[in-house]
Amino acid sequence: MKALRVLATATVLTAFAGSALAADEIIVTEEGVSTFSFFKPASVRAEVGTTGYGGAISYNANPYVGVTLGYNGGDISWSDDLSVNGSDYDIDMDNNNVYLNAEIRPWANWFYMAAGVAYVDNDYDLDRRIGASEGFTVNGTDFVAGTSGARINGQLSYKNNLAPYVGIGFSPAITNRWGVFGEIGAFYNGNPNVNLTASGTAITTEPGTDFATAVEREERDIENDNKYEWLPVAKLGVSFRF
Repeated sequence: MKALRVLATATVLTAFAGSALAADEIIVTEEGVSTFSFFKPASVRAEVGTTGYGGAISYNANPYVGVTLGYNGGDISWSDDLSVNGSDYDIDMDNNNVYLNAEIRPWANWFYMAAGVAYVDNDYDLDRRIGASEGFTVNGTDFVAGTSGARINGQLSYKNNLAPYVGIGFSPAITNRWGVFGEIGAFYNGNPNVNLTASGTAITTEPGTDFATAVEREERDIENDNKYEWLPVAKLGVSFRF
């Protein structure tokens, strides 16, 4: 009879656990029925992406709501060049971002939505070199480089900004402790500060526009173009739950 009562209790509790989003596992022991929780509120993760590399710590108040504090930085780029206002520049990135996000899991599973704020202090060194007698375009104006070639270099930076953030992500578990995650989103950062310098020689057939003037106009256009107000974010990583 004792065995039958334990079996019946285990059956009922197991059915209840399955309806509770598999948050707990019911285990029958010699001492009775015990519960093992799959929900582990604290975790750490390592990540790499468009805003650099780094890590974060997370705490979940329950399976639906959590907070994450993290840092991304370093000199990293996914491509050797960046298209800015139609011009292709070689790029050297220096990222420095500290962020705090709230993460909402509407179905208490691997999908989440993130919203928060970050301190953003990113610098991008830009360099564009044009060979002798090579044709190129600056700010919609066509040029031909002189015999010594031409160059545009400078810096684009998002400095000392508190930027709101929105994103979505996934974080499936691999084992009871380890998992992976991916996230895409964007910081609303406002327009960057831009400083471009023209050197060398270039000629154009369009009257009233010289090389230096076209570069100055491109600088102003980048600083005022709405599409540069958003800083896109994409990152991947691994997580460990305590």
